[in-house]
Amino acid sequence: MRAGPDHADVLDVAVVGAGFAGLGTAIRLARRGRERFVVLERAGEVGGTWRDNTYPGVACDVPSHLYSFSFAPDPGWSRVFAPGAEVQRYLRERAREVAGHLRLRCEVLEASWDPVGEHWRVRTTTGPVRARVLVLAAGRLTEPRTPDVPGLAQFGGPVVHTSRWDPALDLTGRRVGVVGTGASAVQVVPPLADRAGHVDVFQRSAAWIVPRGDRPFSAAERAGFAAAPQTARALREETFADMERGLAARRLDPGALEALRRRASDHLRAQVPDPGLRAALTPDYEIGCKRVLLSDDFYPALGRPHVRLVPSAVRSAGPGAVTTADGRRHALDVLVLATGFHAAVQPYAARVAGRDGRTLAQAWEGGMVSHASTVVHGFPNLFVLDGPNASLGHNSAVHVIESQIGYLLGALDHLAAAPGPLEVSLDAQRRYTAEVDALAADSVWLRGGCSSWYVDPRSGRLTLLWPDTATEFRRRNGTFDPEPFGGG
Repeated sequence: MRAGPDHADVLDVAVVGAGFAGLGTAIRLARRGRERFVVLERAGEVGGTWRDNTYPGVACDVPSHLYSFSFAPDPGWSRVFAPGAEVQRYLRERAREVAGHLRLRCEVLEASWDPVGEHWRVRTTTGPVRARVLVLAAGRLTEPRTPDVPGLAQFGGPVVHTSRWDPALDLTGRRVGVVGTGASAVQVVPPLADRAGHVDVFQRSAAWIVPRGDRPFSAAERAGFAAAPQTARALREETFADMERGLAARRLDPGALEALRRRASDHLRAQVPDPGLRAALTPDYEIGCKRVLLSDDFYPALGRPHVRLVPSAVRSAGPGAVTTADGRRHALDVLVLATGFHAAVQPYAARVAGRDGRTLAQAWEGGMVSHASTVVHGFPNLFVLDGPNASLGHNSAVHVIESQIGYLLGALDHLAAAPGPLEVSLDAQRRYTAEVDALAADSVWLRGGCSSWYVDPRSGRLTLLWPDTATEFRRRNGTFDPEPFGGG
């Protein structure tokens, strides 16, 4: 797929974002050697989520050998669950293969479809880019969610979101408040408890937590992975199959649901002997409705004498203190916000305008929709990775990303043979959305009695997760099919 003589400066592909999805796409494109492409990254470093999240205790919640590219394995993982810095190191090393295609500190300000030239015009902070195909690989966990707490600006002390951690922040002997008890909180609280003089953990709703079971790989194991790559592949396949079995509980299979609930309840009972604290940490919704967390040290940290669970939401703040919904005032020196991200509303969507000038934000004003979790009606030659219904609640997101890259490469092959723009029909998008909604209807994510970031609050639809197996996602969405394009 090459630009003609009148469009010599039009690239074949522009990729936005240099995290897992963007780098994976770049590596596959570079190895093909067919397309001229560029990767646009607003930061000065690659890595996405793993570049931004450097808080104490940050680590991967998917086993290392599965949370990495199948086409770029690493035999040297130090632990079953890699620390965040190690995942970032892995991505930096993978980026060397495509260094010549990277444009760092290059933020996309807007992108619009040119119907005459049949390509995307991308305005960036370092100059314009034109490309026949635009790949949005910006991810979901990019814009931190700061709670709307009256008086927060008057707190006076440091207020830091976990994804914007200040490495110079000294917590020694200080009174620290942690807002939230989700995935980042259960990782950050134990190391904070080791440093701070006192820690208050503010909990709106309790989380289901299962044992993590982390351990270091021995030197002999790492040497074996390096000497016999098939050993690492077998571990990856075994881990994948084991995690696939976790979908049964999310599909409300009674036996699987009971087994998962018992595993979490037994873990809570074993690690929290105090009945009052245990009651406060027991969720009031079905397991799996929200993200099931992995930790072996969060519960013990809450049992330390200088750590206190506050089972009440923060309602207001003032100089040196916060007040919770139960009316109690809590004096603090530092406030840590473990409050997640704006995931249901993609932050880049307002910057991308399609065929009729309508933005993705407008197309998704009732919640994200797509066909094949990758293409959107009204946006020719646009591919969204890690977007609508393109994550998993039970297995590795990297498997989904690789599936979407496979879909993209097939579309590029089709464009090389039939150069006209590719735009999925509205009818195909509606059918796919209805099928996803039907799959989600009988899942714990919609019937588990909770409010979660997986569900779009505007529509009540499950818009972030694929509500079936990872295997089925690849079978369904890992190969490009031209039939749904055109018409509609």
